[in-house]
Amino acid sequence: MTDATPSLGAMTVAVIGTRGYPSYYGGFETAVRRIAPHLVDEGWGVTVYGRPGTTRDDDALRDRRILSVTTWGVESQSLSTLSYGLSSVLHAVRTKPDVALVMNVANGFWLPLLKLRGIPTLVNVDGIEWERAKWGRLAKTMFRWGARATARWATGLVFDAQAIGSRWLDDFGRDGFFIPYGGDAAGNLPVEPGLTHRGYVLVVARFVPENTILEFVDAAVSLSKTHDVVIVGSSGYGGEVEERVQGLAESEERVRWLGHVSDDARLHSLWQHAGAYFHGHSVGGTNPALVQAMALGAPIVARDTVYNREVLGDAGEFVSPDADSIARGIDQVMTDSRRQDALAARALKRGRAEYTWEGVCRAYESALLAVQSASTRRKL
Repeated sequence: MTDATPSLGAMTVAVIGTRGYPSYYGGFETAVRRIAPHLVDEGWGVTVYGRPGTTRDDDALRDRRILSVTTWGVESQSLSTLSYGLSSVLHAVRTKPDVALVMNVANGFWLPLLKLRGIPTLVNVDGIEWERAKWGRLAKTMFRWGARATARWATGLVFDAQAIGSRWLDDFGRDGFFIPYGGDAAGNLPVEPGLTHRGYVLVVARFVPENTILEFVDAAVSLSKTHDVVIVGSSGYGGEVEERVQGLAESEERVRWLGHVSDDARLHSLWQHAGAYFHGHSVGGTNPALVQAMALGAPIVARDTVYNREVLGDAGEFVSPDADSIARGIDQVMTDSRRQDALAARALKRGRAEYTWEGVCRAYESALLAVQSASTRRKL
């Protein structure tokens, strides 16, 4: 599916490894929705590769200047990233952009194809995928090998957290660019019907073990006795966690499960008016949901990890990953309006200072130019 053709003489970039443009699935897709239009505004020709059925041609937010290419792949939890990455790389090899922005180390296996074609690559390595509990032994091994291939073949690397960069330097001897995610500010948004400002607990997460969802569900049993609880997210594949969340929502009147919410305005409203937003992500770097919650002034209670502390600084409360600690930490924020206001103010201040899309987009463009320039110099 083609929407536009890059202008003659423009720098060209292929974006590989996301579900497409514009897509609302996760952090990579959120980043591409901001980076791609920025690059076009700066004169780039941008092609974004994606999967069937993950974008809508009638999306009002689609920028028609961006080339959108749908490729083939295997729809399964273990093979989708690898297969869609391969088909995207094969297409890029034929079209030969000036540089490729590649998301996810699983695509590291295909970097030699781009290198052989003379296409420099900037790879966002994401988190430490081989330590995620949602993956089995084979998948973890493949991610580890993909990371090694990425370290060997990528022209440049992007780390979304300083702690991720430190791991890559220690494990693979590779340095790179630190570029986090950004957040969108918003004016006063309407409160979700049936809820009140600062009157509910919110969690927004994919239903995987490392996001502490099961522990939050256990905590929500007691929290829902005195507070409304709103759960946003799903696994995408069904399973035990979704069954537990559905059961809780059906048995507890004050618990709402909204599933995956792709409407940004609605999701932003939920963050803006939450009394406490619980962020349970434990593996990964700078999490887009956490940055967005900060940009909207949500009082944040986070699982205590090196990544969450790096992002939040003093703008959050930290708890251990067990149901009792989560419930206690959230309840302390929910019952103290002064603490809510202080956390909200700190989150807004830190988000505006450190995590803006304007700064992120500029950093990506600079990094793309740097790897393209370095590749050109090596050829001379």
